[in-house]
Amino acid sequence: MSTPYPFTAVVGQTDLRLALLLNAVSPAVGGVLVRGEKGTAKSTAVRALSALLPQVDVVPRCRFSCAPGAPDPACPDGPHEAGPGTARPARMVELPVGASEDRLVGALDIERALAEGVKAFEPGLLADAHRGILYVDEVNLLHDHLIDLLLDAAAMGASYVEREGVSVRHAARFLLVGTMNPEEGELRPQLLDRFGLTVEVAASREPAQRVEVVRRRLAYEDDPAGFATRWADDEHEVRARVVAARTLLPRVRLGDTALLQIAAACAGFEVDGMRADIVMARAATALAAWAGRTDVRKEDVRQAALLALPHRRRRNPFDAPGLDEDKLDEILDRFPDEEPEDEPDPEPGPGPDTDPDPDDDGGGGVPPRGEGPQAPEAPSDAETSPDSPPQSAEAASDAPETPQPSAGGAEGPEQAAVRATEPFRTKMLSVPGLGEGAAGRRSRARTAHGRTTGAQRPRGHLTKLHLAATVHAAAPHQKARGRSGRGLVVRKDDLRQATREGREGNLVLFLVDASGSMAARQRMGAVKGAVLSLLLDAYQRRDKVGLITFRGAGAELALPPTSSVDAAAARLERLPTGGRTPLAAGLLKAREVLRIERLRDPSRRPLLVVVTDGRATSAGSLDGDPRALAARSARLLGSEGVTSVVVDCESGPVRLGLAGTLAADLGGPAVTLDGLRADSLAGLVKNVRTSVTSPAPHSSNRRAA
Repeated sequence: MSTPYPFTAVVGQTDLRLALLLNAVSPAVGGVLVRGEKGTAKSTAVRALSALLPQVDVVPRCRFSCAPGAPDPACPDGPHEAGPGTARPARMVELPVGASEDRLVGALDIERALAEGVKAFEPGLLADAHRGILYVDEVNLLHDHLIDLLLDAAAMGASYVEREGVSVRHAARFLLVGTMNPEEGELRPQLLDRFGLTVEVAASREPAQRVEVVRRRLAYEDDPAGFATRWADDEHEVRARVVAARTLLPRVRLGDTALLQIAAACAGFEVDGMRADIVMARAATALAAWAGRTDVRKEDVRQAALLALPHRRRRNPFDAPGLDEDKLDEILDRFPDEEPEDEPDPEPGPGPDTDPDPDDDGGGGVPPRGEGPQAPEAPSDAETSPDSPPQSAEAASDAPETPQPSAGGAEGPEQAAVRATEPFRTKMLSVPGLGEGAAGRRSRARTAHGRTTGAQRPRGHLTKLHLAATVHAAAPHQKARGRSGRGLVVRKDDLRQATREGREGNLVLFLVDASGSMAARQRMGAVKGAVLSLLLDAYQRRDKVGLITFRGAGAELALPPTSSVDAAAARLERLPTGGRTPLAAGLLKAREVLRIERLRDPSRRPLLVVVTDGRATSAGSLDGDPRALAARSARLLGSEGVTSVVVDCESGPVRLGLAGTLAADLGGPAVTLDGLRADSLAGLVKNVRTSVTSPAPHSSNRRAA
């Protein structure tokens, strides 16, 4: 077994270390969600925590880690007789992103259950993690139904397995830690609320702190055992402090003043529900125990609020997480602390608030609040825009754009980005046919969860038994198998897997026209509002999204396909307009992106949303008439079975109807901006009928018959 990186050697990351240690002191706090960019020691800190947890006494040969003094009366390996236990280190169990439901909760031997009537249960990862740590890296990429099972077990302290009338229950109390990179997608607000605490981490911008991170990491990789030995004393001190805090925790008093401060903070920040109040109370109590005190003070409540409230204030994925600390202080100051009883000051020890290395500034993460200068980020190319103001209403028109030379030799002047209008609720766009992609909420698909539609022979391990089909397959062979008695003789070949139909998530690729004609009459604000509305819809339906823009001389992949819709919204908000309209270049760029994504994830079906007025005034790098090139490119996409919808942005009293022509070439419908709200949109994409020529595995069901 490799030597883990010492917890006390993690540079900086004050909030992260504190949140983890508070859960080690009081697992009832509810776990930690660590959000941050890649390479910020998220996984390193979590894996290092297990070495600080005290050893646990378990019943010998119990697969569910029952405590000898108080074994679980419902333990599948029980009942257990009283006797001495066996001490072992607390486990840290990792849940892979691609894990199945059976791997998480355990699996029943269906064949023995039917034939012998016994509960032959194979424990899963929830049983392995009992009385230890369950770590989920990239928790935002885990399937929703697995997250639901995981958080239900964490909340109830038990795991329930139900398989065709056979029930198994076992204890599952663990410290839940999840890490995620927000750029790869967000968790649903309901799931965010189930994590007790959340921490935002980022790499330090101070060179001295970054140097210390590199120095320690290289020293660890050169000699892991020797590096761990140098930090052994600090590890022992923190471990002893965790044990002392656990012992002190039952004696910590949560007074009425502290409860009023907690309730006022949750109400002041308009947090939904009561879970935040309970988590803050538990976290503040753990903070007092960690500090060696038996009373909860205002500073404990303040720190608990900073860890427990930010992720509960988000109403949609485009809200930035965070908490107004000035407002928090104002709320807490309304309820001054009572005079604390005289207590001896706790002995200082290395922990999240102090760095055990006197020469260390605390790097590798966010420096303590209020300390250390932050280097301003250099704006990216997408964020910069010319100083010229946007067009006035008088200067704007809906006429085709006329190329205007600029100092840089561009085909037209670039205009500053405009803000999107308020998003609205859109009607659902879906891909016709029956897919087999990742679970989601958009298009029909064969999924692991949903309504049962039939049965088939299992491919690999049986997960969802179709009982009636299994009995029907086994019944004709009972006499030949020598059946005697009431039991049904079932063999492996008789087992049938239930086929289920649910919903899948799709790849929604936005192709947005950012040329000069789209800025006419300040139209771009409404266009961005419509795309933002569709992005919100994609977030709720668990889609991947991508963004392509075209203007001037070509098309650009502004955002490669990702699960992070807030990243797409940020790119959309900064999108400038201007120049001519290379529609063919945009369509060909979309075809190339979809081709690559089909190779990466062949089961995820695409939905192309083209947002344009249909004009084509530039051939880009191609030779030929712009309109003819656009028509040929659209027909090429349509012939490959790509489901498309065109959002017609043309406005004004005189309309050319070019977007409708483009939609006909793509083989999909055209919808006006106002039509995205209308009832008439329902079913438009479902009724698309085009021929399918693509040999991709998912293309056979692309078009409705």
